[in-house]
Amino acid sequence: MGTITILSSTTRNPISTIGERAGVCWGADITNGEKNYKRGMDCILSNHGRTMEYVNVEMVLDGYSARVIREWYTHIGGSPSRLQASTRYINYKNFEYVTPESINRNQEAKEIWTQLMDGIAASLQKLEDCGIPREDSAMGLPLGMTTKVVDKRNLRNLMDMSHQRMCSRAYWEYRQLFADVCRALAEYSEEWKWITEHLFCPKCDVLGYCPEKKSCGRKPKKAEE
Repeated sequence: MGTITILSSTTRNPISTIGERAGVCWGADITNGEKNYKRGMDCILSNHGRTMEYVNVEMVLDGYSARVIREWYTHIGGSPSRLQASTRYINYKNFEYVTPESINRNQEAKEIWTQLMDGIAASLQKLEDCGIPREDSAMGLPLGMTTKVVDKRNLRNLMDMSHQRMCSRAYWEYRQLFADVCRALAEYSEEWKWITEHLFCPKCDVLGYCPEKKSCGRKPKKAEE
């Protein structure tokens, strides 16, 4: 689907960074990398979530639909920030878009979908020929149009996001997007690999039961325990 690019400003060794920041407040030796790592793990395993906010994550999200990016924005804890591709200045004459799998595997539906997107593109061009400013005609762009975002947030926010968006009840494109984020971070460093494998998980793994009204059955409902 899309691509995730982890920017170099992202904290390379998140666990060690957590331990170093915590060590300052504990009067500990923060010059020892091994001790910083151990202290960071202690913070994580003790669920000292605030220390995770010192881990910076900056990345480029490219090729995902405008619809899923709107949902991405709902996770605003920990003061994240983002910049999104402009709909005022970019020429979307031939915009790219996401096709849901349910449409992709149905030939008739796929033809209708393609005609719909082609029709929107043609109409946008006609509006531009009529002298309509691009910032106004862009109101007709579909949510399925792909977009590009520069995103900044911290580990605590991402971990909380994983609990909601790795759930099988989450929107399918968001699940794919978050899986791409996990893969990109795991490739960034060994410490990130440990974090994605042990801290990023659906909320039923955290709670030990499923709080959803319509459960997928992966974990028992709380009332069934």
